[in-house]
Amino acid sequence: MLINTFCHLPRIGLNKEKTLWGKGIHSWDDYRKTAKNLDDLDESELHFKNRNAGYFSRSLKSDQQWRLFDDFRDSVAYIDIETTGLDRSYNEITSIALYDGTDLRTYVSGQNLTQFPKDIQQYKVLVSYNGKMFDIPFIERQFGIELDHAHIDLRFVLAKLGYKGGLKGVERAMGIDRGDLDGVDGFFAVWLWGEYKKKKNEAALETLLAYNCTDVVNLEHLAVTAYNQNMKQTPFGSHRQAAAAKPVKIPFQADKKLVSRRSGW
Repeated sequence: MLINTFCHLPRIGLNKEKTLWGKGIHSWDDYRKTAKNLDDLDESELHFKNRNAGYFSRSLKSDQQWRLFDDFRDSVAYIDIETTGLDRSYNEITSIALYDGTDLRTYVSGQNLTQFPKDIQQYKVLVSYNGKMFDIPFIERQFGIELDHAHIDLRFVLAKLGYKGGLKGVERAMGIDRGDLDGVDGFFAVWLWGEYKKKKNEAALETLLAYNCTDVVNLEHLAVTAYNQNMKQTPFGSHRQAAAAKPVKIPFQADKKLVSRRSGW
């Protein structure tokens, strides 16, 4: 989609981009035949050739970051964190799930959490839900790092399509079933971590990781849906759909007895 994108260029917004498309100027090659100053286009082509996702991400609005998805899907990391609370000033990360469409990895406080900053550098694009406000600031503070990756925050992309609210509500609106984890939320995840730390309850940790992993696996489904629905609003939608997410087996099982305690809250 990036080679059909013009709204990242100076003085070209979404309306002007639609006007260009309406005139049959659908690609950078088409634009090259009509524009006088090609310096910005030359720069875009160079960064595209060099696989510099950050260049485009910095020039696109939050609800337009979906345009990066298919071109950089082979270097996407779907990420989600769980924490001891909502305030990053004194709460801490308990676990992180990372999925790249093939490999699913988890990082746990007191075990391998410190490996995450190294592993995340393998990827060019991060995909999250509300990560700009929550996950990324938490990660950067706790590890003392700056994540300068391109970032598709699906909260903004999906809101533009009419899907608003929390992640679980958006999933339900799209027909995604969480099975045994239906109804479990971030507050219950905090309780699960406490149950694990205070009582050495391994089933609680297993349930927490099952919940964390379900978040990132579902992010791929949401990203594909968001990309394809946005593409349908362009002249290229009928033949430029992203492939569906591959089935993946989550290696953790939620403890039904623990999950059932939520009904008493």
